[in-house]
Amino acid sequence: MKSLFDDVSMQCSKMTTRAYSTSFSLGIYFLNNKLRNPIYAIYGFVRFADEIVDSFEGFDKKYLLQKFKLETYEAIENRISLNPILNSFQQVVHQYKIQHELIDTFLKSMEMDLEKVNYTAEKYQEYILGSAEVVGLMCLHVFTEGNKDLYSELKPFAMKLGAAFQKINFLRDMKADYQILGRTYFPNVDMTKFSTQTKREIENEIELDFKEALIGIKKLPSSSKGGVYLAYVYYHSLFKKIKKLPAQKILSERIHISNGQKLGLMINSMLQYKMNIV
Repeated sequence: MKSLFDDVSMQCSKMTTRAYSTSFSLGIYFLNNKLRNPIYAIYGFVRFADEIVDSFEGFDKKYLLQKFKLETYEAIENRISLNPILNSFQQVVHQYKIQHELIDTFLKSMEMDLEKVNYTAEKYQEYILGSAEVVGLMCLHVFTEGNKDLYSELKPFAMKLGAAFQKINFLRDMKADYQILGRTYFPNVDMTKFSTQTKREIENEIELDFKEALIGIKKLPSSSKGGVYLAYVYYHSLFKKIKKLPAQKILSERIHISNGQKLGLMINSMLQYKMNIV
């Protein structure tokens, strides 16, 4: 029965999420049970595309991404794929009516990572839209469960949250992006002269994104609010840690939150949620 294959496919998406991201895995755990698998499926899809452009050194990344892209569209059209990650994803696309435009925009940003791009302000915004903001919108389709009015209301806030997460990722991964992958996402920034002032300007931008995003989180249905808020808390904690460090520090090491700290943040955020502080 195909249902067994679908179950196995979803387990692959779930396993992928847990292997690659402790933070998001815990956030998903605090979603309503009916929403967890669809978010696992979206994360698995996004993660596999990202791995192609980030990790597969020595392989033809352009070919692999193009193949993945074609297989994605085939999976959606045929409503099945022998790639379990894509099989799970196509089910969610159909069930929650995720627009193909969001998928196209995401994959376009992944293609940008195949080349050395001189990131102007316009290209920077284009990349963040595709790599993060539309992913937030895919998830929002799941969280709003077909409520088009609520989706439209929360859309700008979901995009701000995705943007904040991505910009923090840029700061966190700056050492690897610049020294290993040769990427510099922030526009008009000379990495050889990355200064405290430049860092502060980026942080001010993230602060504004977070402020807007929290407004939207508070308006989410109870089925998703707790899990999204937990992801927000994790990233905001990482952001506060980065803010305390000098500019050269984040160029020399990857900043992270320990599992012990994550546990404490999880307990605190859930208490806040239960007490209706969020």
